[in-house]
Amino acid sequence: MEVYSVMPCKGCTLWQGLLLTASLFTCCHLSTTAQVTIESVPPQVVEGENVLLRVHNLPENLLAFIWHKGARDMSLRIALYSLAKDTSVNGPVHSGRETVYRNGSLLIHNVTQKDTGFYTLRTINRRIGIASITTKYLHVYTSLVDCGHHLTSAQPTIESVPPSVAEGSSVLLLVHNLPQNLLAFFWYKGMVVFNNLEISRHVIFTNSSMLGPAHSGRETLYNNGSLLLQNVTSKDTGLYTLRTVATDLKAEVLHVQVQVDTSLSTCCNPLMIEPVPWNAAVGESVLFLVHNLPEDVRTFSWYKGVSSFQMFKMAEYNRTMNSITPGPAHSRRAMVCTNGSLLLQDVTEEDAGFYTLQTLNRNLKTETTHVQLHVNQPVSEPFLGVSDTTVPVQSSVLFTCLSADTGISIRWIFNNQSLHLTERMTLSPTKCRLSIDPVRREDAGEYKCEVSNPVSSKTSLPVRLAIMNE
Repeated sequence: MEVYSVMPCKGCTLWQGLLLTASLFTCCHLSTTAQVTIESVPPQVVEGENVLLRVHNLPENLLAFIWHKGARDMSLRIALYSLAKDTSVNGPVHSGRETVYRNGSLLIHNVTQKDTGFYTLRTINRRIGIASITTKYLHVYTSLVDCGHHLTSAQPTIESVPPSVAEGSSVLLLVHNLPQNLLAFFWYKGMVVFNNLEISRHVIFTNSSMLGPAHSGRETLYNNGSLLLQNVTSKDTGLYTLRTVATDLKAEVLHVQVQVDTSLSTCCNPLMIEPVPWNAAVGESVLFLVHNLPEDVRTFSWYKGVSSFQMFKMAEYNRTMNSITPGPAHSRRAMVCTNGSLLLQDVTEEDAGFYTLQTLNRNLKTETTHVQLHVNQPVSEPFLGVSDTTVPVQSSVLFTCLSADTGISIRWIFNNQSLHLTERMTLSPTKCRLSIDPVRREDAGEYKCEVSNPVSSKTSLPVRLAIMNE
């Protein structure tokens, strides 16, 4: 049976004819031979730039291809390109800034924030209709540099707030620097990403969350990636895992330790590890202080990381022999104490991460406990810039706090007191920029910015703002 390149229909436009051809084959399977991929050039695009969605491995013997805005609604057509007629037809969502090329690629000129989202390419051939469907997510940045930092340099981290939580209270697993190009993120109870350990997931595109098998009814998932645990019990102690999946399908895994303080509990005193201090500066010493080490422990071992593999073993203590045996991951700066504690001296940023204590009792039962070490460099003094030190009333002014450090918090100071934000003041998302629009006479005075991390803080030199009458 012959299949026409375009099914005949009186009065059909090029759009309608090709869409009719495709619709007649919707019951057929898509071709598995054409592995179409879409590459964003450049990989990161800023508002006002041009971006090319370059298509690789376009199938042969195509009738046409269609670009859509979005991943589901196929009515949001940008353009159709007929290879037989070597011509393109704009769709209903074509903005006048899109150009379609014969090789399948799509060029978008002068991109804006509204261009952020999914783009879908459908190809149509003579044999099976829809030959392939490929989707690409495009993120448009306002700027790749934010107060001196490249946005891509900030690595995601998870902070337990508070670091140690009393039974019956709540703890927030606060996510910092969640990547912007995500498809979804998942939370798991424990250190592995098994389906039966999934607490909850959030899908960015649909802005929807789903509960997993390990959801107890006490967890709340937020769209910024953070997870709230309410009314915690001793059973909530342990590792929690966040898995992120980016639009390029690259997955990353992060862990965080929840420490439940059971000192006031009347039923039991489980093994606990307390880092002293909770946050260490480079060069300091840190003690992993072990509480409630069981009396019947025969041996205990310390490991670098969350896994108790032999290659990660730092040292093993045998209580019967009263001897310590170094492991493959032993460091001369690490000292094991007979009460189970571990002392790390002169810590570096490479020492940051998880440590695991594994105990073995006389009944050959093992118990594993984790602790997380945070190591920070002391911050350097920031520089405060201003668009103009003398401005007229009703104009605007912009302050910028420049710092060479990452993972910092920023506080604004006005006349030696914390700045009280008014409706005329706006902070950038990272708080490194302060704009005042319009300015008033009461805005005149001395401005400073303070940067801090868990181990240090520094304040900029002051900048004095003068306000003139119009």
